[in-house]
Amino acid sequence: MEKITITGVPEHFNFPWLKLVEKQPFLDEDIQLVWENESKGSGAMNRSIREGNTDLAIILTESFVKDKIEGNPGKIIGFHVDSPLVWGIHVPGNSKLEQVSELKNVPFLVSRMGSGSHLMAFLLAREQGWDTAGINFEIIGNLDGAIKSFKSANPKAFLWEKYTTQPLVTKGWFRRIGEIPTPWPCFVIVASDHFLNTHPELTDKLLDAIYAINSSLMEDKKAIAPAIQKTYDLGAEDVNQWLKQTSWATSKKIHPVHLENTMKMLSEVKLIQKTLPTSAFLAAVTP
Repeated sequence: MEKITITGVPEHFNFPWLKLVEKQPFLDEDIQLVWENESKGSGAMNRSIREGNTDLAIILTESFVKDKIEGNPGKIIGFHVDSPLVWGIHVPGNSKLEQVSELKNVPFLVSRMGSGSHLMAFLLAREQGWDTAGINFEIIGNLDGAIKSFKSANPKAFLWEKYTTQPLVTKGWFRRIGEIPTPWPCFVIVASDHFLNTHPELTDKLLDAIYAINSSLMEDKKAIAPAIQKTYDLGAEDVNQWLKQTSWATSKKIHPVHLENTMKMLSEVKLIQKTLPTSAFLAAVTP
């Protein structure tokens, strides 16, 4: 039995992948799907794709675009989430900071350099009109690292998906003082070079399977709310609000404009030094 490893963050966006792995649609082809959580986020998943430690990864669009330009051999086979990611702007619960404008000279926690939390700090600075060259960063690894860092009342900020951090806000460990959405669909499905070379026929089948699940979930969001609450330890109202603003992808079609807009924004904040044709990011997939 061959195993195909799929890696993603342990967050509610990836609920459809848990359902897919539960179904195991390719056992009759001697292929088992294996889900692996990666709490360190998109930067760590980019590295796993580069090093061949995973076959597929569900990565933040902006993070993969940057890493692809920097040499990642993986390619996008489709989007997983069509809607933007809404990042919460957080400070320690016992901090005196109240306004986003007060974060101008405050260190930002990031899971790693080049991660989504790192890139979004730059976009926030751009939105606020700050000098991006003056941002200080503290690398914390993952959400647990942010929790530890926030135990200090020293001024600092942390950007992370707002519903993932909601339990920490409710406990008073984090305080959310603002939000910033990505200006593009938030998650792409990235395949490793090895997977694309060894399983070209499986790519379409896998996309058909996950998009069928996505379509089913989109048709009756209320029915899946209790399962998402239980799986990710989220409150009922938070899940309902998140489902209202979230659209899982249901089509293989990739609009190049989303990649163009991502590169444009990354160029403006000087996080990439060049751009690539959008075709360089994409694997060949049957429509």
